[in-house]
Amino acid sequence: MQSPKYSMKSLVLPVYLPTALFGIGEGAIIPVIPASAESLGADLPTAGLVAGVLMIGTVLADLPAARIVNRVGERTSMIWASFIAAFGILFSLYATNIYMLGFGVFAMGASAAIYGLARHAYIAESVPTTHRARAMAMLGGTFRLGTFGGPLLGAAVISLFGLSSAYVVPVILCSLAGALLIFTTKPGIMTITNDAPVGNTWFIAKREYKKLITLGAASTILQMSRTTRTIGLPLWALSLNLGPARSALIIGIAGGIDFALFYTSGQIMDRFGRRWVAFPSLAAMGFCLILLATVKDANGFLIAAIALALANGIAAGVVLVIGADLAPADARNEFLSAYRFMFDSGIALTAPVISTLAVIFSLGVGISSMGALSLVGAFLFWRYLPKFNIK
Repeated sequence: MQSPKYSMKSLVLPVYLPTALFGIGEGAIIPVIPASAESLGADLPTAGLVAGVLMIGTVLADLPAARIVNRVGERTSMIWASFIAAFGILFSLYATNIYMLGFGVFAMGASAAIYGLARHAYIAESVPTTHRARAMAMLGGTFRLGTFGGPLLGAAVISLFGLSSAYVVPVILCSLAGALLIFTTKPGIMTITNDAPVGNTWFIAKREYKKLITLGAASTILQMSRTTRTIGLPLWALSLNLGPARSALIIGIAGGIDFALFYTSGQIMDRFGRRWVAFPSLAAMGFCLILLATVKDANGFLIAAIALALANGIAAGVVLVIGADLAPADARNEFLSAYRFMFDSGIALTAPVISTLAVIFSLGVGISSMGALSLVGAFLFWRYLPKFNIK
């Protein structure tokens, strides 16, 4: 076992600060993409499709990302991903039609996949197992910072300078992330040698399929559950006619609670094991989503939103930690590429699944069905985490 005297301060400049900049930049434009598409002549369904191109870019880049990271290393991958994302959004800033806008958004999504794999692989390889969960929880915290802080920064910029100015935010912040990596880290310090005899992600996925169809599936369900929470809360608030101000306040309070718990998650996982975060979090998310679908007033909505925030908050970084724990030493990047492809695909499919169920049955059925699926995922965590020697 490696020395427990490891300091996570060594990850601030190469991982956490650039990731925060990248995440805030991405978070700043996500809410404004549909409005931008509409201003370029798109109808509402087309605007939604353009917004979805961000996630499509991420999913399509997940599998080739391993080859890129293996070839150029983690540091260089993160640098180039940052600048390509900035270029893509700059392209969107000057878009004269929805195709230009979509191309820039796609570039941002694809860059996020490469950037995400590089930082995931670097922490998985370089951080001792005694500190891995806390390191990943901190990384999860930077995601939450981007989700929480990005839209607020974007809204402030839009109120001062107009809609298109929101695209300047990720251009600046992603460029700063790349520049930070160039000037504060040395070439070679983030280049992890992959000794895999094969560089084929599909081959590794088949070789490690038992991990992927059990814990990979459970992690995918957890990400789908989180996405259901993100989508479901504003939709249910709309169905209750709570009004934008009240629903935003409640969702904002819940978001703050969620963000405040991220480091606690890492401490629990490093001390007691991954099982004691993954299982209760997903089980609680499942029950809370089912509860949300029965809420009839603002007080019930507040309780459900806070309960979902607590359930999600105690599991910050758990999907990344489990992926790192499962990844074989001889093909870490290939395995993580397949693993990330699974959960990113789950995230991308969540909204269409909920929408389809809502059209056929009702919104409540759509949300509660994802809650029931979450309980299946919780069982998979409880059953298979010990099987693969993950506490």
